Amino acid sequence: MVDRSAIGATDEPFTMVVEYGKVREFARATKSESPEYLEDDAPVMPPTFLTTVSFWSPKGQSVFSKVKLDLRRLLHGGQEYTFHGPPPAAGTRLTVQTRVDDIYEKVGKRGGTMTFVITVSEFRDESGTLVAEARSTAIETGQPATTNEGGA
Repeated sequence: MVDRSAIGATDEPFTMVVEYGKVREFARATKSESPEYLEDDAPVMPPTFLTTVSFWSPKGQSVFSKVKLDLRRLLHGGQEYTFHGPPPAAGTRLTVQTRVDDIYEKVGKRGGTMTFVITVSEFRDESGTLVAEARSTAIETGQPATTNEGGA
């Protein structure tokens, strides 16, 4: 049975700076040719740039420590972004806080129970205005993955 007591748990807020050079690096790494990311003096970030938040999160502070998932059985089930206005531009300081939004189970098609953990990260600008949200789904499989040692 899933322990749903972690629903609503949050991590401590931390700051993420939308850096000029990192916006360009991210755009190039994702093969973007958009001038708004590559040529502007204050480029807006590509929407999926928020994924880099994991590089800003203080070590050992993840909200996932409260959920107690078995990382050997963890899959990334999905990611969505919602912006409440234009994407932040380089130079913007964002305060980020993540909460556990939901935890539920489903029986897998190959047997075993899968646990789904939905988290929402809120990104607020210097004035405290909510500018974006990232909704992520993590899936703990019923059994650890096996390897094909003999090859196929």
